[in-house]
Order: sequence, then C-alpha cells, then structure tokens
Amino acid sequence: MHLGTRIGRLTIGALFAGGLLYAPTSFAGKSNDTLVYASDSEPESVSPYHNDVREGVTLARLAWDTLIYRDPRTGEYRPMLATAWKWLDPLTLDVELRQGVGFQNGDKFSADDVVFTFNYVVNPESKVVTKQNVDWIKSAEKRGDYEVRIHLKTPFPAALEYLAGPTPIYPKAYFQKVGGVDGYSRAPIGTGPYKIVSVALGKGVKLERNANYFKDSPRGQPSIGKLEFRVIPDHETQVAELMTGGIDWIWRVPPDQADALKANPKLTVVAGETMRVGYLAFDNEGRADAKSPFKEKRVREAISYAIDRQAMVQNLVKGSSHVMDAFCFPSQFGCQPDAVRKYSYDPAKAKALLAEAGYKDGFDAEIYAYREREYAEAMIGYLRAVGIRAKLNFLKYSALREAQRAGKVPLGFLTWASFSVNDASAMVGVFFKGGDDDFTHDKQIIDWLNAADSSTDPVERKANYAKALGKIAEEAYALPLFSYSSYYAFTSDLQFTPDADEVPRFDLAHWK
Repeated sequence: MHLGTRIGRLTIGALFAGGLLYAPTSFAGKSNDTLVYASDSEPESVSPYHNDVREGVTLARLAWDTLIYRDPRTGEYRPMLATAWKWLDPLTLDVELRQGVGFQNGDKFSADDVVFTFNYVVNPESKVVTKQNVDWIKSAEKRGDYEVRIHLKTPFPAALEYLAGPTPIYPKAYFQKVGGVDGYSRAPIGTGPYKIVSVALGKGVKLERNANYFKDSPRGQPSIGKLEFRVIPDHETQVAELMTGGIDWIWRVPPDQADALKANPKLTVVAGETMRVGYLAFDNEGRADAKSPFKEKRVREAISYAIDRQAMVQNLVKGSSHVMDAFCFPSQFGCQPDAVRKYSYDPAKAKALLAEAGYKDGFDAEIYAYREREYAEAMIGYLRAVGIRAKLNFLKYSALREAQRAGKVPLGFLTWASFSVNDASAMVGVFFKGGDDDFTHDKQIIDWLNAADSSTDPVERKANYAKALGKIAEEAYALPLFSYSSYYAFTSDLQFTPDADEVPRFDLAHWK
C-alpha cells in the first residue's frame, strides 16, 4: 500500500477556487484584543474532572488553578494556591494555602474549597472520568482556614506531579449553590487567569481576563483581554477562517496544509513533538465477541507486524514524531523503551502468524477511531494487505470511550496525552491497572503497577514499570504507534510558544 494514495485534502489554492472562504463570524484579532482559537473536538463537559480531551485540559489550565505549579520550561515545582507543603510520612502531606486569593465570583478561597474538592472527586458518585488522576487520594482534612492535610491510600511518589496537573480546585459554596456538576458545567467558576463567561454546546466557550487574578501567581498576569474557543470539526474550514481573519489560532494542522501555510507572511507556523501517543487497543478479553480473534496473542502480534509505523511517521504524522515501542511517553518517569519487545514492519511474518492462529484466509473486523481519519485508513490498508478486512467506525471521542468501556469495541485507534503528567502512571496505569479503561486485567501487570506507583524507591519503581511494560509488549496487549507532532498555525500578530506537554498556554501569550 502506498500512503500517497490515501484520501486527499483540499489544497489551500482549492479553498479559494472552490469559494470556501467566507466572511469571519467572530471579531478576532489584536484590534479587538480577542484571541479566537479553534479545534476539531470539544469537551463533553467543561468541568475539568468530567472530561479527558485536550480541549478540556486547555480550558482547565485557563480558568482554574492547582495547588502546585510546574514550570513547563524548567520542570520546577513552585507554589500556586499552596505556599508550602511538607511530607509528614509517605501517606500524609500537609499543605499551607495562599491567603488573599478569590474565586472569579468574589468568593474567598480557603481550606474549605480544597477539602471539598478532593473529598468530592474521590467519591464514586462524582463520576470523575479519569479516576487514575485522583484515586491515590484517600481524603483531605481541614487543619485550619489555610491549612490542609491530604491523606494518601498508599505511598505515591508522583503526588506532587498530579497536584500540579489534573487536580484543579473547585469553589465549595458556589458548586453546591448551583446544584452540583450539571449546574457548575454550565456556569463554572475557578481562580484562574481567565473566567469562562459562556458555554455553548457544539459551538464553543468564551472567556475573559480575570481582572482580580492574584498578583503572586507563578504564571504571571494574562495579557490578552478575551479568549474564544470555537468548535470547527473540519480542518479545511479552520484554515479558511484563519486565512480570512475569522480565527487567530489553530492546531493539529495536517502537514501538507502546514507547508502551504508557511508561505503566507501573515501567519506563523510552528511544530513540535508532544506527549500524545497514538495506539491500537485490542479487545483482549473478547468482550465485544466471545469468539473475537483479538483474544489470540498471535493475531495481536500479526497486527503489530502488519503496520508500517515508520512509514506512517514519515509520510503522515511527520514533524518531530517518533515510532513508540513502550506504552508510555519516553520523558515520563518509569518509561523504558529499551526494555520492551519491538515489532518491525514484517507483513510476511504477520500472514504466517495469522495462519498459525487459524486465520489463513484472514477475517473481517471493525476498527473504531475518533480523530485523524487518514491515519485509520492507512492502517486499514496495511491490515487488508495481510488478510484482515477492517471496516472503519468513526465516532466522537466521548461516544467511542463509552462504547469501549461497554465492551463494544473490538479494535480501537486512540490517543492519550497523559493529562501532561510526566510520570508513567499517567499512561500505563490508566489502561492496565484494573480501572475503567483496563481491557486486559492481567493480575501480574496490575501487581507490578501497584508496586511501581506506591514505592518510594526510584530504582524499585523503574524495575516494576519495566516488568509491566515488558509484558504488555510481549503479549501485544496494545500496540503503541507513534508520538504526535502537532503543527500550530496562528496570526503573525500573536506571540505564542508551544510546549511539549500539548497545553496551549494562552495566558502566557500576548499580541506583538
């Protein structure tokens, strides 16, 4: 199969010729001090604990603060809503809180909000989407108006990393006043540098600068007055709006479009590798079909040999992306790519393995995906070349996630960016530690991961991660594909710097 034969896109020139350029629908740009950014996906809820898409992570970092701040450039942990923290023992963390901070509705921030947030999110009734982010917390206890004690279930060396990432603080009084998460997701309040002023399902979210954002924040004060997130599913429409000034910033620009946009002097195009990893998830337990071929190790191995991941990196993903061998991102603590079995592109071996497994003539299958249709179609081509006749089911991410959790997805092409947490627990633990997204339930792997996540000895942690990652690869329980290299395109009036953790920090951006 030649990747050059995949479905083509409209070229930039075709956008003009086809009349797809239309007048902007938003007043974007420097003159209006309004940065309009667009993406092809939207969070199912703007409540940070109730979505796990990157667009939701972006909004969470804009409108909410966490106890600790990790500098994206240096990796240093710095005080944010907390001013100091101290381990009393491996299960007890005392935190001193910042005084004088207010929520965006004027309520004062205090220990009550931290205790409420953590005790709420560890309660199963809260229905947190990614439980791995909080299930290390046993409870939180108020020790004073600005003092909190966090109790852990087991030792968790990555605790500070999580307190600096996917654990924003909710306002207790306001959250309860609006009736819980349903009301809160329609009119959320945080302490962050921007306030969400409107949420329109299927359209987007508008934000305004928080004029009362606390002066000592390690993030500094935001420069741009207004932000608007717009949902535009079609990349060609995003490009058209960017070129006509309807929007100021887009990402995930396909490489061929990115190359064309570089010729426009009014635009800036940059690229860089991100922590996002694409992977194939197999129905290892046969939940979708008791006779599923994916229960058979040799079938999973065959698929791993059938897909030319290096060709996909070179011809589709491009940029700074790399083939991934371990089910984690290399910069994460505990991720050890050299400790796992590697699958080279070998279609002859794939066919032989299928024949050994009893599928000499191949079989029919469904592959589910929610983004990069062309990547999924390329993999379908590789699978058909070895006899697996795959049909694509393309869904929204939330629908795909629910279908997978319900055991209805035999083969899924998905991605994960670990909530930008630089610890292997944020990826391998989510999918192989017995939680909602574990479709293998290998007890040995679960034991190794529990040991890795709870040990205070870095050497022991790495050893257990190596064992878990090694067995995942050896059994072909999942196939890591490649890291993502995101292309960003934005107006040349904007000073914006992308970070490897794939969090667009608009609060650090400014107009030139």
